[in-house]
This record gives sequence, structure tokens and C-alpha cells, in this order.
Amino acid sequence: MSCMDDRQFFGYGSLVNRATHGYPRTRPARLEGWRRVWVHTVLRPWAFLSAIPADGAIDGLLADVPNGDWSALDLREGAYRRQSVAATVQACGTGVDAQIYSVPAEHADAPDVRHPLRLSYIDVVVQGYLEVFGEAGAAEFFASTAGWDAPVLDDRAAPIYPRHQPLTARQRGVVDEQLDAVGARRIPIRTS
Repeated sequence: MSCMDDRQFFGYGSLVNRATHGYPRTRPARLEGWRRVWVHTVLRPWAFLSAIPADGAIDGLLADVPNGDWSALDLREGAYRRQSVAATVQACGTGVDAQIYSVPAEHADAPDVRHPLRLSYIDVVVQGYLEVFGEAGAAEFFASTAGWDAPVLDDRAAPIYPRHQPLTARQRGVVDEQLDAVGARRIPIRTS
């Protein structure tokens, strides 16, 4: 397997979960000089993950974009801006050019009660980290992400996130333990 390809993306959120997409040739990677952060924007009703240049590093997944056709992924990641980065493929230890999606600073704001994090989205992201990086990688996801002071809407019983996935009891337990560890405050769905 070659480690070099300029038609690939670096996913650091739901794109780490291979069940949410069909992009081929995925491989674990690390991006230095970036940090994951929860944001909301007027382009979406819910808070979601973005990445910003900062001290530190984030683990994620590189995947190929067949024939360099970015249209479907650009549509999926519509609230983000795509830009070039250099990531390190973990299996090869080789630096590669890739694309990352991040929310432009002028469109980003902190999550709040009207724009909470969704537990169904967190579940999908953490499931991906568990499958790719194990429990230590899931713990690192929480540690390397800013914004856990935002409320978390507990929509697990009726998922709002369109690419939600079923979780095992152990996966749910890891998510719940890590949310407790970062002091996340869960809020129920209002049914009125």
C-alpha cells in the first residue's frame, strides 16, 4: 500500500467512523499543529466539530477521494471550508498532503443551549475512534477536543444525527464515562 496520494482527506470527527462513509483506503494519521473544537454556525442548527490551528496534535483518519471528485464530500461537509494540510500516516511515518474541513473563524461561535452538542453525534465519533484507535484513542479524542462545557442534548433514544449508528453496550459505556470525566452536562430532549 502506498502512503502517498494528494487526493485524500483527513477526518477528525464523524469521518473517522468508516460506517458513515464509503471512502476507500482509510488509514490512521496524525495532524500536528491543530486542535479539535466544538462550534456552531448559522449554517447548521446544531454544534459540531471543527479543527483550528493550535499547539498540539489530533489523530484522525486519512481516506482517498476517488478520481479527486470532491463534490459529494464537499456537499456533506457544506458548513466547512476545505484546505490543504500535511498529515503523518501512522503506519508509514510518512508526511502526506491531504485536505481538511474546518469552519472558517468568521462563521464559528461557541455552542450554547440553543445549539447544543448531540449525544448521537458524539456516539458516532467515539465509535470511530474506538474502532481505529481503541479506548486510549477515544480518551485522547476527549482530551484533545475543546468545548466540553457546552450542553449535550441526550438524543440517544431518538437520534437526531442523520448518520447515527447502533452502539454496543461497551461503546455507550466508554462515551458515558468520558463525558462524565470531562464534566459534560447532559440535557434532555424537550417533548412539548
